[in-house]
Amino acid sequence: MKMVSVLIPCYNEEENVKLIARAVEKIFKLELPKYDYEIVFIDNDSSDLTRSYLREICEQNKKIKAIFNAKNFGQFNSPYYGLMQTQGDCTILLCCDFQDPIELLPQMVHEWESGEYKIIVMQKIASEERRILYFLRSCYYKLLRRFSDVNQIEHFTGFGLYDREFIEVLRQLNDPMPFLRGIVAEFGYRIKVIPYKQKQRAAGKTHNNFTTLYDAAMLSFTSYTKIGLRIATFIGFGVAGISFIIALIYFVFKLIFWDRFVAGTAPILMGMFFLGAVILIFLGIIGEYILSINQRVMNRPLVIEDERINFEEEKDGEAKTAEESGRRH
Repeated sequence: MKMVSVLIPCYNEEENVKLIARAVEKIFKLELPKYDYEIVFIDNDSSDLTRSYLREICEQNKKIKAIFNAKNFGQFNSPYYGLMQTQGDCTILLCCDFQDPIELLPQMVHEWESGEYKIIVMQKIASEERRILYFLRSCYYKLLRRFSDVNQIEHFTGFGLYDREFIEVLRQLNDPMPFLRGIVAEFGYRIKVIPYKQKQRAAGKTHNNFTTLYDAAMLSFTSYTKIGLRIATFIGFGVAGISFIIALIYFVFKLIFWDRFVAGTAPILMGMFFLGAVILIFLGIIGEYILSINQRVMNRPLVIEDERINFEEEKDGEAKTAEESGRRH
């Protein structure tokens, strides 16, 4: 009997954790009865009642497991780490807020079971979120796809099914700053793309803001593109060439019209401010790349666990204590 793992990252989702757990259980009982399953919640240090509710549902069903992070380790590290803790023949990554339609789980499993694909990617082709936000996301994905060295998947949020072989690839990467969407595009096996329409959150507030979206954009660009550094180089050469031409013109005019040609301070000030702005912008871009390198060189653990529930019943001694997991990952 094959096992399907369902990983559900959560943070302050007290209004959704019980509902999503019951919904996934129902899917397996009614539509996937031939499969064993485990539901793994990884909580990113919630400050509401999420952990209390998780303890409650884990007590009611031993197939539901929970990992509690010692602190909030970010929107990328926690799901990536959670994928490596699953034990199923395949793992489905699913949002806790019901924006990812759980009714598509049987279709994903059936596509995987056909044996042709080891990764099933769910691609968002429409969304009930605000149109301006969806438009900006589309521009971001197109820009990333255009300049990336890897054929990136547009509007892919991580929602999908991953075969155990790919999970093993993730375990071997040892990347302290994992960008799962890029890793899937770079190292994934044959991929099946299934389009879907993203729903609105069932309850609660989104935890995405300008800072988290900016972090996601910068991580993807510094990990999979060289365009920032290349633009800095090309514009640097261009500005240097233009500055040399302007300086030469001024020099010639001053020699020819020595008494009548007065340059004044305005062009000098404009040039200084312009060059200063260009320098600061590209110092910032270079800084983002250096920050990414610095964090990877430090090689800190993805996650440090505070507690895990229902993992002690895993077969063949596969369960790891929280301390061992923190050291390993």
